[in-house]
Amino acid sequence: MVGFSSFLFVSSNLLPRWLEVLLTEKFYNACLIHEEAKKNEKNIYCLDCCISLCPHCLPPHRSHRLLQIRRYVYHDVIRLDDATKLIDTAYVQSYTTNSAKVVFLNQRPQTRTFRGSGNICCTCERSLQDPYVFCSLSCKIDYLIRTEGGLSNYLFECKFLSLPEPGPEDGLITPDSVLEPSGSARTSSGSGGNGSVGCRNLACTAATADQIVRKKRSSVSAYRAACRPVCSPVSEISAAALMNRRKGNPQRAPLY
Repeated sequence: MVGFSSFLFVSSNLLPRWLEVLLTEKFYNACLIHEEAKKNEKNIYCLDCCISLCPHCLPPHRSHRLLQIRRYVYHDVIRLDDATKLIDTAYVQSYTTNSAKVVFLNQRPQTRTFRGSGNICCTCERSLQDPYVFCSLSCKIDYLIRTEGGLSNYLFECKFLSLPEPGPEDGLITPDSVLEPSGSARTSSGSGGNGSVGCRNLACTAATADQIVRKKRSSVSAYRAACRPVCSPVSEISAAALMNRRKGNPQRAPLY
């Protein structure tokens, strides 16, 4: 399995500049220009300049396309509505936090490989809700580059992208964050904001989605077969007998 972080350097020429920087930028660091100011975390991304900004850096970029970066379980996420204006997000696991649907930008590190039954990410094998097959945007991008050689069919032309109205809960991690219902794998392609969003006639077709699901399920089956422990019927019966064996009545020593 090839991780996206290592694959990115090989295939960076296949990504537009704004996307390459977005997936490698470190957000929520203190802004060095406004080091003494309050709320100086760099949690805004300018797609036109390909740089991260803090709220105090905004005035020169007001007319640019701006993307708000949020934090969920200590990792960078963006609103699903914003993501769908830029890239096809079908079959990417989404979450709900602070009443907003979000998706992870990058795959998260795992301490152990998933070995149970259920749905897993096609790229990093993280456990997912059915029928999702990608845990983050970078995992889907990695898969598309490896299987289709590029992203031209999955990127949208977005001419306008503005920040949402500021609120007290923006960017916070909340305990009521939940998974999206399993029936909402295909995201809406509706418009948002006050400007035009590019056409979406190049979104994933049902055939492409079914092909991804078939490949994933076959890989899951092979993975399970490889990890299944070899155990003879005799040993299984013996183990079950040991687990179910019950003690007899206690024998009391005779009294003299």
